[in-house]
Amino acid sequence: MPQPKVDEWRSEARQWLATVLEPRRAAEPTGHTAADLAVFHNLTDKEERRLLDRCRAYQRARHDAGYQALTLPRENGGQGLTAAHAAVFAEEESAFDVPPSTELISVTVRLVAMSVALFGTPEQRETYARAFLRTDLLACQLFSEPGAGSDLAALRTRARPDGEDWVIDGQKVWTSGAQFADHGLLLARTDPHVVKQAGITAFLVPMDSPGVEIRPIRQMSGGASFNEVFLSGVRLSDALRIGRPGQGWEVATATLAFERTTSGSGNRRKGGTFDDVLGLARSLKRTHDPLVRQRLADLYVRGALRAATVERVARASASGGRPGPEASLTKLMASDLLTRTGQVAAELMGARITADTGEPGTFAWTEHLLGAPGYRLAGGTDQIQRNLIGERVLKLPGEPRVDKVPFSELPGN
Repeated sequence: MPQPKVDEWRSEARQWLATVLEPRRAAEPTGHTAADLAVFHNLTDKEERRLLDRCRAYQRARHDAGYQALTLPRENGGQGLTAAHAAVFAEEESAFDVPPSTELISVTVRLVAMSVALFGTPEQRETYARAFLRTDLLACQLFSEPGAGSDLAALRTRARPDGEDWVIDGQKVWTSGAQFADHGLLLARTDPHVVKQAGITAFLVPMDSPGVEIRPIRQMSGGASFNEVFLSGVRLSDALRIGRPGQGWEVATATLAFERTTSGSGNRRKGGTFDDVLGLARSLKRTHDPLVRQRLADLYVRGALRAATVERVARASASGGRPGPEASLTKLMASDLLTRTGQVAAELMGARITADTGEPGTFAWTEHLLGAPGYRLAGGTDQIQRNLIGERVLKLPGEPRVDKVPFSELPGN
């Protein structure tokens, strides 16, 4: 099928967006609330469900109109368009008031749906990938464990075969939105007698399965969107296995690359932005201070560089099907930018950031400062991103490895 011309397609996309969304309104520079500036949501379950409903309504309309998964090949359930089409849609969409996304929506549409589309069977793509892309079903990511955070390949959750089923025991942590998810993309060790990366398999776990227990984790910023998930004798059909037995590490690396590509992008506002800091400086009458101007200029340049890198990596990923290790650049830049944004805001306010004086848009920045450190961990720590960039992008010598033996022979196993 011939590709539609980008300019004509842009006009069609703009016309469609105008039928489902209102034009974006300029934000008040000092009118931000704590929710506006928060890196992670701090919502009640009722508020979270209302937000999810708004997000899902838009995602379904977008899917049904043919604007979801634009660069995913048609045989995998996408639109089979080019990176240029995806960039054009993002540009046009930014002019409209898109419902703010959540971590769970992003994980469902951009991570789990893509992984099932790439690694699933035709039946799984038909049953699950489309439902995830349309958000008819929501999915969380069951990867990290208390003893296997940065070293994900050291995970200890086990899945043992039992007839036509698998029985899973283990614990996961830092699972965003688990309490609202229908399924979880889970990594479990199925063969301890090979090196740790080779003995992992991916599964789709119904979150209402007997033996699944979800416990919210209260963050220092107040929110409880993260969870611990305990799996005790959870029985799964082999039809819920994603990819071949032992292919879980490949599924994981592809999923994490999608995650790093989307970090700091999309419709989910993550913390304060340069425009917010500039508005703050103006309201405090600090823009004539040469040191403040220097800090603002540095922040602006870093934001522009991050945006350009996100676009470049997204185009390369879209044209090649799967994001590469270059996606670590966008994740690292996003977490660095969030941290620096909070630092500049704190420098501008001084003591105002520690006490609510009633001035608009000041004390609210505490939500940003408390959440920004967590973003240096989410989706892979900054240290892991630097290792990936050094070894896989710059082709530097790898760090010495002492774990290239069967997992069962490693200490503690």
